[in-house]
Amino acid sequence: MTTDAARMDVLRPQVERSLGEFVERKLPAGGDAAFAPLRTAADALLSGGKRLRPAFCYWGWRGAGGTDVPEIFTAAASLELLQASALVHDDVMDKSDLRRGMPAAHRRFESMHEQSRWQGSAQQFGEGAAILLGNLLLIWSGEMWRTSGLPPASLEAAQPVHDHMRTELMCGQYLDLLEQANGENTFESALRVALFKSGKYSVEQPLRLGLVLAGEKRAPWMDELCTGYGTRVGIAFQLRDDILGVFGDPAQTGKPAGDDLREGKRTMLVARTLAAASPGAAQNVRRLLGDPGLDESGVATLRGIIEDTGALRECEDLIGDYMGEALSALDESPVTAEARSALTELAIAATSRKT
Repeated sequence: MTTDAARMDVLRPQVERSLGEFVERKLPAGGDAAFAPLRTAADALLSGGKRLRPAFCYWGWRGAGGTDVPEIFTAAASLELLQASALVHDDVMDKSDLRRGMPAAHRRFESMHEQSRWQGSAQQFGEGAAILLGNLLLIWSGEMWRTSGLPPASLEAAQPVHDHMRTELMCGQYLDLLEQANGENTFESALRVALFKSGKYSVEQPLRLGLVLAGEKRAPWMDELCTGYGTRVGIAFQLRDDILGVFGDPAQTGKPAGDDLREGKRTMLVARTLAAASPGAAQNVRRLLGDPGLDESGVATLRGIIEDTGALRECEDLIGDYMGEALSALDESPVTAEARSALTELAIAATSRKT
């Protein structure tokens, strides 16, 4: 979902132009043939996505009085490189086959190894190459941010936010691994993972970056907006992602139906299901969840339990509650009227049923 208020028709081409120019400088299409697969995989990752993180950063900038300059689009676009890095590593850890309807990076490299009949393990090569690609994208994200052209004083003021955001993301990835391993799977533990791994760095911190870049000091209203609006939209965003991971249309999600169930993701939706399920139903969930060979019948069984326990309805209600609180916090902030309208639309876009 995109709207005129959020100006995604303007923002998206600017972000994509900045990304294209940066990657072309780093890995030119006509460069060393050995690096061509890295360029192809990077292009595939960067060609899709909703550009929500750059949008929240941009509208934080505009909300604090920043004007349209090419440099803010470049700085905001660097968040897409960070996101791409996280996706590559996430797919390796989850052993995902697809990303946005195309082979995940590690599967691309694995296939290249197999087709070339190289020595050693194709799987090991694929995962190793993908990890290196993810690291490369992470390095690029920092470089693109630093060389965006924004005033040094602005970048220096925002650097602690930028550093903290990246640290939170990596800690969130670790918490996700820990959650899968220890099997705790309470709603509170799943919420903690969601906040660190996705919620904060998807909404709250990009918004804070934009505000600080525009010269906004650490005023009380800024923290209230970033937590009252940003954190709550981030949680709602992750709840919607949990639901789409089980009930989403593959044409929209780019992943097979029920893929989160095969990967055994311990989401807030699953936690609510286990808490409300009968002992027999809970046993079925634990037996089927994480089975990589889960067929359509198994997916249907788990979906039925999730619906029967009321967990799906409860998570939908929670999305509505978090959104209501977020928009109230936004209404109380002193951001510009244009930014308030855009941030409202972005929150709706981030949590819509087709996102």
